[in-house]
Amino acid sequence: MLVSHNGMVPDIDPQAWVAPNAVVCGNVKIGPGCRIMYGAQIIAESGCISIGCECIIMENAVLRSSEQHQLTIGDHCLIGPNAHVVGCTVESEVFIATGAAVFHSSKLGKGSEVRINGVVHLKTVLPAGATVPIGWVAVGDPVQILPADQYEQIWQIQEPLNFPLTVYGFERSQVTMEKITGRLSEMLGAHWADKIQTS
Repeated sequence: MLVSHNGMVPDIDPQAWVAPNAVVCGNVKIGPGCRIMYGAQIIAESGCISIGCECIIMENAVLRSSEQHQLTIGDHCLIGPNAHVVGCTVESEVFIATGAAVFHSSKLGKGSEVRINGVVHLKTVLPAGATVPIGWVAVGDPVQILPADQYEQIWQIQEPLNFPLTVYGFERSQVTMEKITGRLSEMLGAHWADKIQTS
């Protein structure tokens, strides 16, 4: 399903294929040879999403951008089922496995891998060829790659990256769920005017 959002219509190369129940919404450009599989969601919230050539977006993957965090994916990348990739830069030949999460303002270097349920946190730079093992967390710049049970060490690096400010625009000391959901409700309300494209 192709959907216009804020007047922007997805631009799908004629050599790409999008499954009939996938959703591609807004300012999205999909290159030749790409395959967007069943249930995938590619949602551009004011910021653009650019996907290079011969990228494979597997079932139920979610790719998102925002005005502050555009999403760029290079050529020959594979994003696995149920992965979540938002507002970051993914260079060419990157593998993001099933259930992995890649967050805002991060950068994945050429040929890097994020294995099953791995996490690349906010503002993290994963060098070319690096691997995040199954269930591990990459955090920071320079990156540290740690097992998920190293919560205290992860938090020491993660806290100054200030997720609430970067993503929602609120300082951590002032953030409440009421503020977050209020801001998101207002922003996502722009979808009231979305239109399904018929051709």
